[in-house]
Amino acid sequence: MALEVHIVKKLHGFTLRVNFCTEGSNMGVLGASGSGKSMTLRCIAGIETPDEGRIVINGRTLFDSEKHINLKPQERRVGYLFQNYALFPTMTVEKNISCGFRGDKSERKKRVRDYLERYQLVGLEKRYPSQLSGGQQQRVALARMMIGEPEVILLDEPFSALDSYLKDVLQRDMVNFLQEYKGDMILVTHSRDEAYKFCEELTLLKDGSVLVTGETKEIFENPKLVEAARLTGCKNFTAVQKLDNHKIYAADWDVILYTKEFVERNITCAAIRGHWLQPCENGGRNCMRAEAVECVETPFEHQYLVRNKDNKDSSPLWWMKPKGSFQELASEGVPKYIYFPEEHIMLLK
Repeated sequence: MALEVHIVKKLHGFTLRVNFCTEGSNMGVLGASGSGKSMTLRCIAGIETPDEGRIVINGRTLFDSEKHINLKPQERRVGYLFQNYALFPTMTVEKNISCGFRGDKSERKKRVRDYLERYQLVGLEKRYPSQLSGGQQQRVALARMMIGEPEVILLDEPFSALDSYLKDVLQRDMVNFLQEYKGDMILVTHSRDEAYKFCEELTLLKDGSVLVTGETKEIFENPKLVEAARLTGCKNFTAVQKLDNHKIYAADWDVILYTKEFVERNITCAAIRGHWLQPCENGGRNCMRAEAVECVETPFEHQYLVRNKDNKDSSPLWWMKPKGSFQELASEGVPKYIYFPEEHIMLLK
């Protein structure tokens, strides 16, 4: 299975330019609201028409502006799971699923029954969407999408409107579903956690343009660009001066840091994720005397805003510390020093 997307879509005051390829894997498209994520899916599905470029699935051209090819949505064999599932409210479960069937009409009833069983919807055939739970609605939407035997499936923020418990349940179901599906999947999301959980590959979008595309874990570990680091959830940034091939001065934090990564001449910034910072009582290399400026308590961790105690004008950093218990006080967790592991310092442009 292979998917190639090379398109330009011009809108009022906004131009989407997307280029990526994926082969037999799950691709995440991560970006802020308005970055062009959903428009990318709509162009692949044929709901919107790009102004330029081409879209190819398994060697079959869906769209090519130069060759004047633009297949209709029903001809593309692309499954689309909308954010709100887009079930037809006046149709029963079995009729909603039937809408996705594209084969011989004589086989329709049998295939619908098969997908009712496959997605654990037996007994709900005559119910309407308003009579279903969120999880049942998602399974109906998946069955309607999959009965058409798509070569590629597109998931448009399918968990964004759910409460935390239902989201966890449906995400577990989705993991199982994707393990069985053999085609390509593209998940559009603004959640770094969802992108990391579901996608082996990742494309980061900003203002309609691709920042970077690559393996998800590699991008999280070494995003290379400041904007890419921000999109993957990093909050701690500093301007830097190169002191040596593996040594920098972090100007905003007023601390000298040694790095595992080679410091190129064009590096202008460094960053570190708050979960990688470590408490230290004895100081030493890559340590900063710590002073807590602020603390935010969540159910399972304390999130400290700490700064260099030797420089009150330095910029603070977020440090995330797991709780030992719900009774643990924030004041109990502030160490004398904060340690910056060399392998987790990201050098950025």
